[in-house]
Amino acid sequence: MPFQTQSSRSTARPLDRNDARTLTLSALGGALEFYDFVVFVFFAKVLGQLFFPASVEPWLAQLQVYGIFAAGYLARPLGGIVMAHFGDKAGRKKMFTLSVFLMALPTLAIGLLPTYAQLGLLAPLLLLLLRIVQGIAIGGEIPGAWVFVAEHAPVGRVGFACAALTCGLTAGILIGSLLAAAISKHYAPDQVLAFAWRIPFVLGGVFGFIAVWLRRWLSETPVFSALRERKQLAQELPLKTVVRNHLAGVWLSVLVTWMLTAGIVVVILMTPTLVQVKFHLAPALAFEGSSIAALCLCFGCLGGGLLVDRIGRGWALLLGSLALLVATYALYLDLAAGGAHFLLLYAIAGLSVGVVGVVPSVMVAAFPPAIRFTGISFSYNIAYAIFGAITPPLIGVLAEKLGPLAPAHYVAITAAVGIAVAVYLLSTRCAFYER
Repeated sequence: MPFQTQSSRSTARPLDRNDARTLTLSALGGALEFYDFVVFVFFAKVLGQLFFPASVEPWLAQLQVYGIFAAGYLARPLGGIVMAHFGDKAGRKKMFTLSVFLMALPTLAIGLLPTYAQLGLLAPLLLLLLRIVQGIAIGGEIPGAWVFVAEHAPVGRVGFACAALTCGLTAGILIGSLLAAAISKHYAPDQVLAFAWRIPFVLGGVFGFIAVWLRRWLSETPVFSALRERKQLAQELPLKTVVRNHLAGVWLSVLVTWMLTAGIVVVILMTPTLVQVKFHLAPALAFEGSSIAALCLCFGCLGGGLLVDRIGRGWALLLGSLALLVATYALYLDLAAGGAHFLLLYAIAGLSVGVVGVVPSVMVAAFPPAIRFTGISFSYNIAYAIFGAITPPLIGVLAEKLGPLAPAHYVAITAAVGIAVAVYLLSTRCAFYER
């Protein structure tokens, strides 16, 4: 279906009870799975101490843990491409359930994993393997979730539907941040090293199995069902069609994913550790700020989706990208000056990262339904594998070489890319697909 007009947005029917049920179950399951994936970074400092020899310099152990964290991103294309292939051929729902099951198992295993002191070199190798399995699972989850809710939503409400799902995913970050803050507050550092670090991973495994059970209540998307009934499913390898006929959509999706990666990984996930290591803030304050920022991110996502349905993807992306650029600089300039307004500015920065709520509706509109899952998954996961993998170690190196504002400089570059994409969307007359 072609890209909607302002008139069709204004006359779109509201979400009904079935729509709300689908969004709620999808978002809740996504929150639990994304929590499993990101909780790793909240305990990066602890994992660096536990899974590498004590003789290793702290900064090097930290860099090695970030490398293992990044390995999850490198594995995403494999899971994403395979699951998307079957999602376009056999149905969205089946892959939507499989991905969360594949996440629950390694998360629980990490929580039970012996440390370097108990297992030696095998401990970090096993940690790396489990992180790779997590990456495979999340590679199919996020693109599949966006396609699933977009194809269930009424025309004219796709922006909010995708943003609500993204809000659910980012709520997983909030859950992880709150749990990390609680553990930091209620356990002494030696207790965290001894056993408390395991708690969020074990809980994550349990949460993941709950998400599997929740998704059994969801139904196949009406768009896919219609394609199957009309025998309009992809007749050849979906990835082949994407690469041959839809490279413009691929490049568009890669660029907005780069900005999404910077906002989530740098501003939300890495900043709590950076403010402790580089700006010497107390762990409790860092995690408190992280929780506030993650909460604001949820509201920012919803706001971005509402803007998409009200003023269109281009304008929503432009305003969100500008906000991300300004807010990130404000946060890091304040930190460099002592962090007097850390909590307030981190909240504003978290709200500005809500531009990620605009990104999925841009990608959904870039591909036709028959190969949509594959198109989004290929573009998103390739981009996230590259930028998600290089960002943590790159930021660590840049912070050493260029000083405390290095993270803000990096985010600003990606925000400028988002602005350029927004200008393209506002100026182009090429076709888009609404559902």
